[in-house]
Amino acid sequence: MTKTAVKAPFKADHVGSFLRTEPIKEARKAFAKGEIDKDTLKKIEDQEIEKLVQKQIEVGLNSITDGEFRRSWWHFDFLSGLDGVEEFETEYISNFQGAKTKNKAIKVVGKVDFNDHYMLEHFKFLKQAVDRYGDGGQVAKFSIPSPNMLFTRIQGDEYYNDNSEQFFHDTVAAYQKSIQAFYDAGCRYLQLDDTSWIDFVSEERIQAVVEKLNMGVQDIIETRVRCLNEAISKKPEDMVITMHICRGNFRSTYITSGGYDQISDAIFADLKVDGLFLEYDDGRSGDFEPLKRFKRADQTVVLGLITSKFPELENPDTIKERIKEASHSIPLENLSLSPQCGFASTEEGNKLTEEDQWNKIKHVIAIAESVWG
Repeated sequence: MTKTAVKAPFKADHVGSFLRTEPIKEARKAFAKGEIDKDTLKKIEDQEIEKLVQKQIEVGLNSITDGEFRRSWWHFDFLSGLDGVEEFETEYISNFQGAKTKNKAIKVVGKVDFNDHYMLEHFKFLKQAVDRYGDGGQVAKFSIPSPNMLFTRIQGDEYYNDNSEQFFHDTVAAYQKSIQAFYDAGCRYLQLDDTSWIDFVSEERIQAVVEKLNMGVQDIIETRVRCLNEAISKKPEDMVITMHICRGNFRSTYITSGGYDQISDAIFADLKVDGLFLEYDDGRSGDFEPLKRFKRADQTVVLGLITSKFPELENPDTIKERIKEASHSIPLENLSLSPQCGFASTEEGNKLTEEDQWNKIKHVIAIAESVWG
């Protein structure tokens, strides 16, 4: 008997992260100072995540996340939990426009693998909360960085000695294990966040990555497609896996601008994900021309037309017109709506209030209901 996947992405969906609440912020500061222990921090995180789950259900979301409340970074926290990967302090200077992140980075110090990752417990707690407070119409959604966020490091660090094929193989194998582990923990809606695609949104970035890797641009794109497709190739039939692409999200700033033209075939025709969350909140993301490369009747494209960077609410008629424009290339039933990114890709969060954040989510839901019913 064929298993039935959850009906995700939903017509009103979201990327996943939410602004950290004051109790979370204060607890993390206290923990960093040694004023509270890890168990006390976890207890506060648990309480705030339960409140967040209830709030998401209250406003009408079907995909429910833990807001990434236990994380400092959207990607480093997961990647540094893999075998063979460590986080460290670096001299790295932020590439964000007018903002500087913490000087954190990751390095590969051993064979990359996935074993007993601590975030499995994070998901289990989320699912228990969704099951406890939901009415059966909600699904626990979890986000992790794409395997490309590890593999596309310029080198595999000293351990792999530039043996990129072995690095590729180990990364793919680790992700195959991670996907099965999250499935076994009850996850049916997994999102892979992948900012590696911004290497191809402008001529300047394309030239830079080609020079660094000494490969043709199409070969680089094909390798990244292969990395992601092989990583998800063994996913269970009733598990939905989506991918989110953005151009950077830190304190309401971004890294770069440019459209999806160079990667349109790769993401719409070649990637085997069930859905694509695409940043489309302003001119930085280009036009809808790349949507014409859409191929799959069983895939959903989630239009990130609502910004998570600023509090002002978009004109709903303008958003509806943009959805209508996109439907000229992709059938309306294959489209959904969401904010263009999360509200807090790092614990610092974007420059909005919690009230602004929830107004944005309600705005997405109201517009989606008006368009799709």
